[in-house]
Amino acid sequence: MLIDSYDRVVDYIRVSVTERCNFRCQYCMPEKPFSWVPKENLLSFEELFEFMKIAIDEGVKKIRITGGEPLLREDLDKFIKMIYDYKPTVDLAMTTNAYLLKGTAQKLVDAGLKRINVSIDTLKPDIAQKIAGKDVLKNVLDGVNEALKVGLKVKVNMVPMKGMNENEILEVLEYCKERNMSIRFIEYMENTHAKVDISGLKSKELLEILGAKYKFTDEGFDGSSPSHYYLLEDGYKFGIIEPYEDDFCKKCNRIRLTAEGNLIPCLYFDEAMSIRDSIKKGDIQGAALILKEVIRTKPEKNRWGGEDGEVSTRAFYETGG
Repeated sequence: MLIDSYDRVVDYIRVSVTERCNFRCQYCMPEKPFSWVPKENLLSFEELFEFMKIAIDEGVKKIRITGGEPLLREDLDKFIKMIYDYKPTVDLAMTTNAYLLKGTAQKLVDAGLKRINVSIDTLKPDIAQKIAGKDVLKNVLDGVNEALKVGLKVKVNMVPMKGMNENEILEVLEYCKERNMSIRFIEYMENTHAKVDISGLKSKELLEILGAKYKFTDEGFDGSSPSHYYLLEDGYKFGIIEPYEDDFCKKCNRIRLTAEGNLIPCLYFDEAMSIRDSIKKGDIQGAALILKEVIRTKPEKNRWGGEDGEVSTRAFYETGG
Protein backbone atom coordinates (compact mmCIF):
# COMPACT_ATOMS: atom_id res chain seq x y z
CA MET A 1 0.00 0.00 0.00
CA LEU A 2 1.23 3.47 -0.92
CA ILE A 3 0.63 6.12 1.79
CA ASP A 4 1.88 9.69 1.60
CA SER A 5 3.13 11.91 4.44
CA TYR A 6 -0.42 13.12 5.14
CA ASP A 7 -1.83 9.60 5.61
CA ARG A 8 -3.57 9.59 2.22
CA VAL A 9 -3.66 6.23 0.49
CA VAL A 10 -2.47 6.70 -3.09
CA ASP A 11 -4.07 4.01 -5.24
CA TYR A 12 -4.72 5.85 -8.51
CA ILE A 13 -2.30 6.69 -11.32
CA ARG A 14 -3.00 8.72 -14.44
CA VAL A 15 -0.64 7.75 -17.25
CA SER A 16 -0.23 10.02 -20.26
CA VAL A 17 0.63 8.07 -23.40
CA THR A 18 1.24 11.18 -25.53
CA GLU A 19 1.31 14.96 -25.26
CA ARG A 20 -0.04 15.24 -28.81
CA CYS A 21 -3.54 16.57 -29.28
CA ASN A 22 -5.73 17.26 -32.31
CA PHE A 23 -7.56 20.11 -30.51
CA ARG A 24 -6.27 23.53 -29.47
CA CYS A 25 -8.67 24.28 -26.62
CA GLN A 26 -8.53 27.80 -25.29
CA TYR A 27 -8.17 26.70 -21.66
CA CYS A 28 -5.37 24.24 -22.40
CA MET A 29 -2.95 25.03 -25.23
CA PRO A 30 -4.44 27.40 -27.84
CA GLU A 31 -1.05 28.67 -29.03
CA LYS A 32 0.83 25.35 -28.92
CA PRO A 33 2.51 24.76 -32.32
CA PHE A 34 2.28 21.38 -33.94
CA SER A 35 5.75 20.39 -32.79
CA TRP A 36 6.11 17.53 -30.36
CA VAL A 37 8.44 15.44 -28.32
CA PRO A 38 10.12 12.98 -30.74
CA LYS A 39 8.61 9.50 -30.60
CA GLU A 40 11.95 8.02 -29.56
CA ASN A 41 11.78 10.10 -26.35
CA LEU A 42 8.57 8.40 -25.29
CA LEU A 43 8.47 5.23 -23.27
CA SER A 44 7.17 2.31 -25.29
CA PHE A 45 3.94 0.63 -24.25
CA GLU A 46 6.01 -2.30 -23.01
CA GLU A 47 8.08 0.06 -20.83
CA LEU A 48 5.01 1.89 -19.53
CA PHE A 49 3.47 -1.48 -18.74
CA GLU A 50 6.52 -2.51 -16.70
CA PHE A 51 5.88 0.49 -14.47
CA MET A 52 2.14 -0.18 -14.36
CA LYS A 53 2.94 -3.64 -12.98
CA ILE A 54 5.09 -2.09 -10.26
CA ALA A 55 2.34 0.39 -9.37
CA ILE A 56 -0.32 -2.34 -9.27
CA ASP A 57 1.87 -4.58 -7.12
CA GLU A 58 2.36 -1.65 -4.71
CA GLY A 59 -1.39 -1.12 -4.35
CA VAL A 60 -2.66 0.95 -7.30
CA LYS A 61 -6.27 -0.02 -8.05
CA LYS A 62 -7.22 2.53 -10.69
CA ILE A 63 -5.39 3.51 -13.87
CA ARG A 64 -6.58 6.27 -16.18
CA ILE A 65 -5.11 6.61 -19.67
CA THR A 66 -4.69 10.25 -20.68
CA GLY A 67 -2.79 12.48 -23.10
CA GLY A 68 -2.79 14.92 -24.89
CA GLU A 69 -5.31 12.89 -26.79
CA PRO A 70 -4.56 9.23 -26.05
CA LEU A 71 -6.30 7.93 -29.18
CA LEU A 72 -3.62 9.59 -31.31
CA ARG A 73 -1.17 6.95 -30.12
CA GLU A 74 -1.35 3.89 -32.34
CA ASP A 75 -2.27 0.51 -30.84
CA LEU A 76 -3.53 1.99 -27.58
CA ASP A 77 -5.89 -0.97 -27.17
CA LYS A 78 -2.86 -3.29 -26.93
CA PHE A 79 -1.52 -1.30 -23.96
CA ILE A 80 -4.90 -1.43 -22.26
CA LYS A 81 -5.06 -5.19 -22.81
CA MET A 82 -1.60 -5.64 -21.24
CA ILE A 83 -2.87 -4.01 -18.06
CA TYR A 84 -6.19 -5.85 -18.10
CA ASP A 85 -4.57 -9.24 -18.62
CA TYR A 86 -2.16 -8.57 -15.73
CA LYS A 87 -4.86 -7.48 -13.28
CA PRO A 88 -8.46 -7.69 -14.55
CA THR A 89 -9.82 -6.10 -11.37
CA VAL A 90 -7.96 -2.82 -11.96
CA ASP A 91 -10.38 0.02 -12.72
CA LEU A 92 -9.29 0.94 -16.26
CA ALA A 93 -10.51 4.30 -17.54
CA MET A 94 -9.54 6.84 -20.17
CA THR A 95 -9.92 10.57 -20.74
CA THR A 96 -10.49 11.48 -24.40
CA ASN A 97 -11.85 14.31 -26.51
CA ALA A 98 -13.84 11.58 -28.37
CA TYR A 99 -12.97 12.93 -31.83
CA LEU A 100 -11.56 9.54 -32.90
CA LEU A 101 -13.71 7.43 -30.60
CA LYS A 102 -16.34 6.22 -33.06
CA GLY A 103 -13.87 4.01 -34.89
CA THR A 104 -12.08 2.70 -31.80
CA ALA A 105 -14.67 2.27 -29.02
CA GLN A 106 -15.31 -1.43 -29.62
CA LYS A 107 -11.59 -2.27 -29.67
CA LEU A 108 -11.11 -0.43 -26.39
CA VAL A 109 -13.95 -2.32 -24.72
CA ASP A 110 -12.63 -5.63 -26.03
CA ALA A 111 -9.21 -4.76 -24.57
CA GLY A 112 -10.67 -4.20 -21.10
CA LEU A 113 -11.49 -0.49 -20.88
CA LYS A 114 -14.44 0.17 -18.59
CA ARG A 115 -15.06 3.91 -18.50
CA ILE A 116 -14.27 7.15 -20.30
CA ASN A 117 -14.35 10.85 -19.48
CA VAL A 118 -15.20 13.17 -22.36
CA SER A 119 -15.14 16.97 -22.48
CA ILE A 120 -18.34 18.47 -23.86
CA ASP A 121 -18.16 22.20 -23.31
CA THR A 122 -20.94 23.08 -25.73
CA LEU A 123 -23.61 21.58 -27.98
CA LYS A 124 -23.26 24.35 -30.57
CA PRO A 125 -20.92 23.63 -33.51
CA ASP A 126 -19.72 27.23 -33.84
CA ILE A 127 -18.89 27.53 -30.14
CA ALA A 128 -17.15 24.13 -30.21
CA GLN A 129 -15.03 25.35 -33.12
CA LYS A 130 -14.16 28.51 -31.22
CA ILE A 131 -13.14 26.58 -28.10
CA ALA A 132 -11.26 23.73 -29.80
CA GLY A 133 -9.82 25.62 -32.77
CA LYS A 134 -11.48 23.34 -35.33
CA ASP A 135 -14.87 21.91 -36.33
CA VAL A 136 -15.16 19.02 -33.86
CA LEU A 137 -18.66 18.68 -32.42
CA LYS A 138 -20.17 16.11 -34.79
CA ASN A 139 -17.24 13.72 -34.37
CA VAL A 140 -17.31 14.16 -30.60
CA LEU A 141 -21.03 13.43 -30.27
CA ASP A 142 -20.78 10.50 -32.70
CA GLY A 143 -17.95 9.12 -30.58
CA VAL A 144 -19.98 9.48 -27.39
CA ASN A 145 -22.94 7.69 -28.99
CA GLU A 146 -20.69 4.84 -30.10
CA ALA A 147 -19.16 4.55 -26.63
CA LEU A 148 -22.61 4.21 -25.08
CA LYS A 149 -23.61 1.69 -27.74
CA VAL A 150 -20.68 -0.63 -26.99
CA GLY A 151 -21.22 -0.44 -23.23
CA LEU A 152 -18.65 2.07 -22.00
CA LYS A 153 -19.67 4.11 -18.99
CA VAL A 154 -19.38 7.77 -19.96
CA LYS A 155 -18.73 10.75 -17.69
CA VAL A 156 -18.82 14.25 -19.16
CA ASN A 157 -16.67 17.20 -18.12
CA MET A 158 -17.64 20.80 -18.89
CA VAL A 159 -15.58 23.94 -18.27
CA PRO A 160 -18.07 26.85 -18.12
CA MET A 161 -16.57 30.12 -19.35
CA LYS A 162 -18.08 33.59 -19.30
CA GLY A 163 -18.98 34.98 -22.71
CA MET A 164 -18.43 31.56 -24.26
CA ASN A 165 -20.65 28.70 -23.08
CA GLU A 166 -22.19 29.89 -19.81
CA ASN A 167 -25.66 29.90 -21.41
CA GLU A 168 -25.44 26.16 -22.13
CA ILE A 169 -24.93 24.84 -18.61
CA LEU A 170 -28.51 23.60 -18.29
CA GLU A 171 -28.56 22.30 -21.85
CA VAL A 172 -25.41 20.21 -21.44
CA LEU A 173 -26.66 18.83 -18.11
CA GLU A 174 -29.94 17.79 -19.74
CA TYR A 175 -28.10 16.22 -22.67
CA CYS A 176 -26.17 14.08 -20.19
CA LYS A 177 -29.19 13.30 -18.04
CA GLU A 178 -31.17 12.03 -21.03
CA ARG A 179 -28.35 9.57 -21.83
CA ASN A 180 -27.67 8.48 -18.27
CA MET A 181 -24.20 10.04 -18.34
CA SER A 182 -22.91 11.84 -15.26
CA ILE A 183 -21.57 15.36 -15.59
CA ARG A 184 -18.99 17.36 -13.70
CA PHE A 185 -18.64 21.10 -14.10
CA ILE A 186 -15.00 22.10 -13.67
CA GLU A 187 -13.96 25.54 -12.53
CA TYR A 188 -11.43 26.91 -14.98
CA MET A 189 -7.90 26.24 -13.73
CA GLU A 190 -5.62 29.17 -14.47
CA ASN A 191 -2.41 28.17 -16.22
CA THR A 192 0.20 29.95 -18.29
CA HIS A 193 -0.55 27.88 -21.41
CA ALA A 194 -4.19 28.99 -21.67
CA LYS A 195 -5.68 32.00 -23.42
CA VAL A 196 -5.15 34.98 -21.15
CA ASP A 197 -8.66 36.44 -21.29
CA ILE A 198 -10.58 33.39 -20.09
CA SER A 199 -12.89 33.93 -17.14
CA GLY A 200 -14.48 30.84 -15.65
CA LEU A 201 -17.59 30.49 -13.51
CA LYS A 202 -17.21 29.65 -9.84
CA SER A 203 -19.32 27.02 -8.10
CA LYS A 204 -21.62 29.62 -6.52
CA GLU A 205 -22.46 31.01 -9.95
CA LEU A 206 -23.02 27.53 -11.36
CA LEU A 207 -25.35 26.59 -8.53
CA GLU A 208 -27.38 29.75 -9.05
CA ILE A 209 -27.86 28.92 -12.73
CA LEU A 210 -28.79 25.30 -12.03
CA GLY A 211 -31.00 26.30 -9.10
CA ALA A 212 -33.12 28.48 -11.35
CA LYS A 213 -34.55 25.30 -12.89
CA TYR A 214 -33.81 22.44 -10.51
CA LYS A 215 -34.10 21.74 -6.82
CA PHE A 216 -31.18 19.75 -5.46
CA THR A 217 -29.55 18.68 -2.23
CA ASP A 218 -25.90 18.89 -1.30
CA GLU A 219 -24.42 15.36 -1.23
CA GLY A 220 -20.87 16.43 -0.36
CA PHE A 221 -17.88 14.42 -1.53
CA ASP A 222 -17.88 10.77 -2.58
CA GLY A 223 -14.77 8.98 -1.38
CA SER A 224 -11.56 10.37 -2.87
CA SER A 225 -13.27 12.01 -5.86
CA PRO A 226 -12.49 15.74 -6.17
CA SER A 227 -16.11 16.40 -7.17
CA HIS A 228 -18.59 18.06 -4.84
CA TYR A 229 -21.87 16.30 -5.68
CA TYR A 230 -25.47 17.49 -5.76
CA LEU A 231 -28.60 15.36 -6.13
CA LEU A 232 -31.62 16.44 -8.17
CA GLU A 233 -35.13 15.50 -7.03
CA ASP A 234 -35.37 12.86 -9.77
CA GLY A 235 -32.21 11.12 -8.51
CA TYR A 236 -29.77 12.47 -11.09
CA LYS A 237 -26.44 13.54 -9.60
CA PHE A 238 -24.04 16.19 -10.91
CA GLY A 239 -20.66 17.30 -9.63
CA ILE A 240 -18.61 20.47 -9.42
CA ILE A 241 -14.82 20.42 -9.23
CA GLU A 242 -13.43 23.36 -7.26
CA PRO A 243 -9.61 23.34 -7.47
CA TYR A 244 -9.36 26.55 -5.46
CA GLU A 245 -10.99 25.02 -2.38
CA ASP A 246 -9.09 23.15 0.32
CA ASP A 247 -11.36 20.13 -0.07
CA PHE A 248 -9.96 19.59 -3.59
CA CYS A 249 -6.73 18.22 -2.12
CA LYS A 250 -7.86 16.79 1.20
CA LYS A 251 -8.45 13.25 -0.07
CA CYS A 252 -6.20 13.27 -3.12
CA ASN A 253 -5.25 9.70 -3.99
CA ARG A 254 -3.48 10.15 -7.32
CA ILE A 255 -0.17 10.68 -9.04
CA ARG A 256 0.63 11.20 -12.72
CA LEU A 257 3.10 9.68 -15.16
CA THR A 258 4.06 11.44 -18.40
CA ALA A 259 4.79 9.63 -21.65
CA GLU A 260 8.48 10.43 -21.17
CA GLY A 261 8.57 8.80 -17.74
CA ASN A 262 8.24 11.75 -15.36
CA LEU A 263 6.34 10.83 -12.22
CA ILE A 264 4.44 13.85 -10.89
CA PRO A 265 2.94 13.96 -7.38
CA CYS A 266 0.47 16.84 -7.90
CA LEU A 267 -1.55 18.30 -10.78
CA TYR A 268 -0.32 21.81 -10.00
CA PHE A 269 3.36 21.20 -9.42
CA ASP A 270 6.11 20.93 -12.03
CA GLU A 271 8.29 18.96 -9.62
CA ALA A 272 8.81 15.38 -10.78
CA MET A 273 11.13 12.38 -10.64
CA SER A 274 11.89 10.26 -13.68
CA ILE A 275 11.50 6.49 -13.77
CA ARG A 276 12.78 6.43 -17.36
CA ASP A 277 16.34 5.23 -16.77
CA SER A 278 15.32 2.60 -14.23
CA ILE A 279 12.66 1.16 -16.52
CA LYS A 280 14.92 1.15 -19.56
CA LYS A 281 17.62 -0.69 -17.56
CA GLY A 282 15.10 -3.17 -16.19
CA ASP A 283 15.79 -1.93 -12.67
CA ILE A 284 12.43 -2.77 -11.13
CA GLN A 285 13.58 -2.15 -7.57
CA GLY A 286 14.97 1.25 -8.53
CA ALA A 287 11.70 2.28 -10.21
CA ALA A 288 9.74 1.11 -7.16
CA LEU A 289 11.94 3.23 -4.89
CA ILE A 290 11.32 6.30 -7.07
CA LEU A 291 7.58 5.63 -6.87
CA LYS A 292 7.73 5.50 -3.08
CA GLU A 293 9.82 8.68 -2.89
CA VAL A 294 7.34 10.57 -5.09
CA ILE A 295 4.53 9.40 -2.80
CA ARG A 296 6.53 10.45 0.27
CA THR A 297 7.11 13.96 -1.08
CA LYS A 298 3.57 14.45 -2.41
CA PRO A 299 2.49 17.95 -1.27
CA GLU A 300 -0.45 18.46 1.04
CA LYS A 301 -2.23 20.81 -1.37
CA ASN A 302 -1.84 22.76 -4.57
CA ARG A 303 -1.00 26.46 -4.70
CA TRP A 304 -4.09 27.71 -6.53
CA GLY A 305 -6.15 30.43 -4.91
CA GLY A 306 -5.76 32.27 -1.62
CA GLU A 307 -3.47 35.21 -0.90
CA ASP A 308 -0.43 33.26 -2.04
CA GLY A 309 -2.21 31.69 -5.00
CA GLU A 310 -0.24 31.34 -8.21
CA VAL A 311 -0.94 30.68 -11.86
CA SER A 312 0.35 27.21 -12.64
CA THR A 313 2.97 26.62 -15.31
CA ARG A 314 1.82 23.03 -15.52
CA ALA A 315 1.20 21.95 -19.13
CA PHE A 316 -2.03 19.99 -18.71
CA TYR A 317 -1.58 18.44 -22.14
CA GLU A 318 1.42 16.54 -20.73
CA THR A 319 -0.54 15.02 -17.84
CA GLY A 320 -4.17 14.93 -18.94
CA GLY A 321 -5.38 17.39 -16.28
